[in-house]
Order: sequence, then structure tokens, then C-alpha cells
Amino acid sequence: MPILETTNLSTDVVALDKAQCITAGAALHERYAAADPFPHIVLDDFLDADVLRRLAAEWPETSPDRTYYDRSQERLKYEWQPHDVKTPGLRAFLAEMNAEPMVRFIESLTGIKKLIADPYYVGAGLHETKRGGHLGVHADFNIHKGMDLLRRVNLLIYLNDDWLPEWNGDLELWSTDMKERRLSVPPKLGRAVIFNTDLDSFHGVPDVIACPPERSRRSIALYYYTSPVDGLANVPKRTTVFRPRPGTADKPDREVARRHFVNDWVPPALLRALKRH
Repeated sequence: MPILETTNLSTDVVALDKAQCITAGAALHERYAAADPFPHIVLDDFLDADVLRRLAAEWPETSPDRTYYDRSQERLKYEWQPHDVKTPGLRAFLAEMNAEPMVRFIESLTGIKKLIADPYYVGAGLHETKRGGHLGVHADFNIHKGMDLLRRVNLLIYLNDDWLPEWNGDLELWSTDMKERRLSVPPKLGRAVIFNTDLDSFHGVPDVIACPPERSRRSIALYYYTSPVDGLANVPKRTTVFRPRPGTADKPDREVARRHFVNDWVPPALLRALKRH
């Protein structure tokens, strides 16, 4: 029995029930809040496996000219937002993941009230990493610049049937001081990972994907936000911050670190003047 029950509205479209979502989230709240190294939960059978297999069958082809991340910290990672998706099932599913029933589930699970789904799907949508790719351990950007919102929660849903351990691809959660990996989560079909996105919520897929050339690591990512009561004036603004794992050849993103240092320590008036020149 899946944790969230879906109703088939048509061959392509499924819907969630708000009351069932609220009840399911509340039942898992204590487990979520007590998790180490930061509030999170790993849920198998999150949604009906057959629904997810239908979505996987609609996955877009990767055209040769499509751009992807290709640097030391993240490589061979592709993204599609809803406007890139041409099939009805996937488009409808992405909309349903941003609709009230899912938002209410996330609220009751996390205890974070007044969550806002992102209609722009900034950084969200469909994610795919090809053979040879990886995503270094990082903490996510924290401000939605288009809506002046604070990022609070990530939801990841995996669509990888028969994924083998030797192909790597595990999501790793690291301690907030980046001294120890605390959890490793294989990306199996139907599994969801949900976690708070704070400045020290370090996670990633750092080991190089070693699946066959015809396979890839696929997930659906959704992000949820709040509007701070006191605004964002006193919130440190962060882009994605990569951190090297101890004892590895992982490379830090020094340019991002430099920008954060400047933004934190240079007086705002001087910073505005520097940007004009």
C-alpha cells in the first residue's frame, strides 16, 4: 500500500486526496523531526509503483544539443522544467506535486506551516544524471529570488527500476560539520526522500554513476518555501555551496565561497557601488 494514495482521473492524470495526505504526514512527523543529521525521512512505496513506471515511460529524450552541468562539482546532470515536458502524464504529475494536497502533506510531515510551492520550478522538475556524472555534496541555494521566499524543504522521488548497487547513485546525507556521512540512500523506484534545506543540510550524489550507457539516474525534485515574517533583509543569501568530503579529491567551489564572503562582510552601500563599476 503506497503512503500517498492516488486516484486515476484519466489514463494520464492522477490526483491526491488532501485529507489522506494530511493524516499520512502527521503520522510520520515525529520520525521526521527526530532524524539525524537534520530533519529528514526516507519513504519506500511513497506513491503507486505503476504510476511511477508510467511516468518513467514518458521521460524526455536527451537531445545532443541540450545543456547540462559540466564542472568539477556537478557533471552530466540534466534538468527539465514543466515547460520542457511535452507529455501529459508528466506535466500533470508535476502540477499535482505543487498542488494543495502535497503541500499539506509536507506541512504536516515537517511541522513547517504556510509552505508555498514554486510555480516556476526553479532548479526543480525532472533530474537525470548520465553514466560518468555526479553531484558533489552541497547545501542548496536558500533564496527564491523571483518571489523573495526562503527555501525550506526538498522532496525527491526516484524512478529507477532494478537499480544495482554497483552503479552507485546513492544520495548521501552528511553531518552538519561535514566530518561524517550519516546516511546513504539508493535511488530505487518508488522511494522518496524529504528533508529540511538549511545552510548546513549537506547532501549529494558524489560517487560517479557507473550504470550501463543506456541507463541513467532519474528523479523528480520539488522544493517548498516560506515567506519570512521579518523579510529577507537579515537572511544570509547563499547559492549552492559545495563541500569536499574528507579524504577525497572533491574540489570546493572557491568562486562561490568568495562571493559569499564579500556579500557577508562588505557594507551594503559599498557593495552596491562596487557592482556599478
